[in-house]
Amino acid sequence: SEEDMYRDAEEIEREKILLVSKTSSSEYKLSVAPEMDIMEYCRKEWRGNTPVAKRMRKGYEAVAQKFASIRRVRGDNYCALRATLFQALSQATQLPSWLQSEDFTMLPENLLSKYDWIKQWQLKQKLGRKMGEISDEIKEYLMLLRKKWKYISEIKGPIEKQEACDKLFKNEEEEYSLYEALKFLMLKTAIELYNDDKNGRRVPVFSWLLFARDTSSNPCQLMHNHLNQIGHSGGLEQVEMFLLAYALQYTIQVYRLYKYSTDEFITLYPNDPEEDWPVVTLITEDDRHYNIPVRMCQETML
Repeated sequence: SEEDMYRDAEEIEREKILLVSKTSSSEYKLSVAPEMDIMEYCRKEWRGNTPVAKRMRKGYEAVAQKFASIRRVRGDNYCALRATLFQALSQATQLPSWLQSEDFTMLPENLLSKYDWIKQWQLKQKLGRKMGEISDEIKEYLMLLRKKWKYISEIKGPIEKQEACDKLFKNEEEEYSLYEALKFLMLKTAIELYNDDKNGRRVPVFSWLLFARDTSSNPCQLMHNHLNQIGHSGGLEQVEMFLLAYALQYTIQVYRLYKYSTDEFITLYPNDPEEDWPVVTLITEDDRHYNIPVRMCQETML
C-alpha cells in the first residue's frame, strides 16, 4: 500500500507480529472488555469538532450523570444479545419464573411437532441436520442457559458474581450456545404473539410492526430472514429489540447517543414495560453496536 512505501520491511514485519500476538492474547478474546471511565472513553473515541462528535460527547456526559464506567462489547452481529445477557446475568438474584417452568426444556420438541419448518433453523452455521438433532441441540442450549443463570444468580458477593460473568463470557463455546438459546426463545415468543393476534387477543404494538415487514409477515419468514441471520450476516433491528425484551421478560433501557436532545435519547423496550420486569441498561451510538454502562453513581442509587 502507499503508506508502506515509507516504512522499511522490518518495521512492517514487527507490526504484523505485534498484531498476531494481540489477537491471540486473552484480552482480545474477551467478549466484554474491562471497565473504563466513561468520559475518558468518550474523549478517546470522539475527539473532533464535527456536529456528530459534539452530540456524542453531550450524550456521554448525560450518561456519566448516572454511570461512572463503560465496558466495551465485542462488535460482531451478536452484540445486542451479548450486552443484554451480560447485564441480565451480572445483576441476577434469582431464576426468572419462565426459566423455572417444567416444560421449558421441552420447547424445541413441542414446537417442532407443530411447526415442521423449524427444521430449517440455522444453528451456529451448521446446516442440514435431522429434526431430532436440532431438537436435542437446542434443548442442550436451553438447559445451559438455565444452569448458568441459576449458578450466577445464587452468588451473593458482587465481585464474585462479576468474576463468574467474566469467566462465562470468555468461554466462546458456552457463550455462543447461550445466544442460540436466546434466539430460539425469541422465535417461541414471536409464534405466541402471532397466534394471539390471529385469535383476536390483544398484542403489543411492536408485534404488528414485526409482522408488517415484507421479510417477516409470519414466524416462518421471521426465522428465515431475520433470526437465522443474527450472529452471521446481521444483528438485531429495532423491532427485534422489543422481541428480545419480551422473550426475556426484561425491560431493556438504551441510551441512544445519536438521538441526544430528542425524546428518543433514552428508549425503553418495551415502551410500556411490566412493573415487575427487571431493567438492564445499554448504550449505543448508532442502533447497531451496543456497549454496557456500569457502576451507578452513588446519588443515582440513593
